[in-house]
Amino acid sequence: MPLPETLAQGLRSAGWLAGLPALALIWASATLYAAPRIADGLAAEGAAIAAGTATATGEPWLRLEASGRDLVAAGEAPDVAERATALSRLAALDGPRRIVSELGIVETAAPFQWAAIRTGQNRIALEGSRPVEIGRRALEARITGALDPGTGLDDTARAARGAPPDFAGAAAFLAARLSGLARGGRAALSDTVLSLSGEALDVPAYEALRAALSNPPEGFSVGRVEILPPRVAAYRFAVEKSVRGLVLDGFAPSAADREAALRAATEAAAGGTVEDRLLAARGLDPAIDPKTLIAFAFRLAELIQSGQVVFQDGAVSVTGDAIDGQALPDAEALMRDGRPAGVAAGRVALTARPLSPYRVAIRRTADAVTLTGHLPDAATRERVLAALRPRLFREPVIDRTRLADGAPPDLGDALAAAAPLVTNLADGTVAVSDRALTLTGESLYREGAARAPDRLAEVLPPGWIGQASVTARDAAERRDPATCRADASAALAGADLRFPAGGAVLTPAFYPTLDALAALAKTCPSLRVAVSGPADPAKPPATPAAGPAPGEGATAEPTRVADAAKPEAPAKPAPPAHPAPAAKEAATHAAKDAAKDAAKDAAKDAAKDRGKASPARKEPAAPGKAAAKKPTEAPDEPPVDLPRLRAQAVVEYLLQAGARPEQVTAGPDGPAGPVVFALLP
Repeated sequence: MPLPETLAQGLRSAGWLAGLPALALIWASATLYAAPRIADGLAAEGAAIAAGTATATGEPWLRLEASGRDLVAAGEAPDVAERATALSRLAALDGPRRIVSELGIVETAAPFQWAAIRTGQNRIALEGSRPVEIGRRALEARITGALDPGTGLDDTARAARGAPPDFAGAAAFLAARLSGLARGGRAALSDTVLSLSGEALDVPAYEALRAALSNPPEGFSVGRVEILPPRVAAYRFAVEKSVRGLVLDGFAPSAADREAALRAATEAAAGGTVEDRLLAARGLDPAIDPKTLIAFAFRLAELIQSGQVVFQDGAVSVTGDAIDGQALPDAEALMRDGRPAGVAAGRVALTARPLSPYRVAIRRTADAVTLTGHLPDAATRERVLAALRPRLFREPVIDRTRLADGAPPDLGDALAAAAPLVTNLADGTVAVSDRALTLTGESLYREGAARAPDRLAEVLPPGWIGQASVTARDAAERRDPATCRADASAALAGADLRFPAGGAVLTPAFYPTLDALAALAKTCPSLRVAVSGPADPAKPPATPAAGPAPGEGATAEPTRVADAAKPEAPAKPAPPAHPAPAAKEAATHAAKDAAKDAAKDAAKDAAKDRGKASPARKEPAAPGKAAAKKPTEAPDEPPVDLPRLRAQAVVEYLLQAGARPEQVTAGPDGPAGPVVFALLP
């Protein structure tokens, strides 16, 4: 019985499907077995043509690779003609279906650039230009020798002219650096500049890369280096402090952060040793600024004599011996209020001990006087400050002392006595260690420098050891009398030095002229000057004073003769109106004090001689003003010896400022007006 038509058609379709596996098997056999044989045949046919393109290096410039029945030609022909010849010979082959040309022409690369890139654990890709003078296989052999065993190359670099000398050595140097970089690391050359980028595999690899880049191949320099430190799980930073110095330990996120830590440690060590154990590594919380963390750690380290400041597990702790008792609350406050963002507060375990040795210093510069070190209490601090401030014209006193136990009982006496010695120097320091005091620095005047050891020995309390080493800032002597006289005339030209009425105390307006004259006298031994003090102008006849207007206060009472001769006594001298030396010698103050005392004595004697002494008790005068007296006790005339007192004040200043005794003398009394200077033969 015949089958229905639909069933017959279904059987015929199933027959075709049954034949598909056999067809697939035939195709696979042809692909797996026949294709490689075809490729090998094509490569063999082209090998003779490629061998005929050998260059002076012995390596052919033509490279052939079969891809199925296609033949791929690559390389760089020396010129257009040779490339055309090679392509025509390849086209004449019977086997290839087509010739795929990737041939180039050797050109000059400017700049000459080459790079090696880590693309995998054991794969390195080469790109850019390679020297035409070096065969590809020769260069690859040189580079492979610098890599870890088993590392393969994917070389797409093209031959070119213009390579720097010893390119192969520089390429091998760069390739060797890739062994310390993770995937994506890149080592490149541009002419003679080397660059490196990527992430270090671990801390030892990072340190090895830094060391290698510090010694590049001869003739080459290191350009851009962007190597990321490795990431660590337990990030730590520590500052260890001891009597020997400072030790930095742990990690820093970058080379810049490491340098910042080293600078801070060098400053904190103050001449002591700094041992750097820091390693570059990432792992710090991104919310924490590394430089702020480093600065905070050193602020805490300032509060300890010995111990550790450690950042670990996200928190900062400080342990050890505090520099003083004041450091304990300071550390607590700093930990509470000064922590960087993202940093937790750790343990504060400090112990305060009496200081030994006990140190404090007074530093005098042209700009300021600075106190550093320790003092026993606030009263001693105020006493030292009170001894400094009245002896300074405009320089500020900067107090950086801290309070601590362990001071000698008479430390305040020693510092108060030494304060005038250091403030009278141009530049100097008083340094105390227990009961030993050292004075060093530079004096404006030779005489002041010579007297420093004796003066220090005189003022120190019993039991103290003093040592002074003060040099003089003297100019070289000049022996030309004519030039000296001419310079002295120029220094005195236009000088209009006037004393206040009834006074014999130098005002700041005197200092520029007298300083210049004293400095000239020190360099000119032949210079001789006579100083004539002026009298006061005669007072006009007194007129009856009108009484105070209604609603107004009474006017000041006239001053007695005995008080008129007294110099004004300001609590603190006004700043000089000229750029006087920052450190005024004791001469300035001694001259003023001598003039004050002499004026007082002379005024008293004059009052006694005239029988004018007042039986009434005088009220103390306000600073810088003469005391108000009753009209019945005030004569009109000044003391008769006022010109002599004024001349003596000027002479004393010049002598204290460095002029020799034989160079300055008091001349005859002058008329009312300014001080008169006469150059003697």
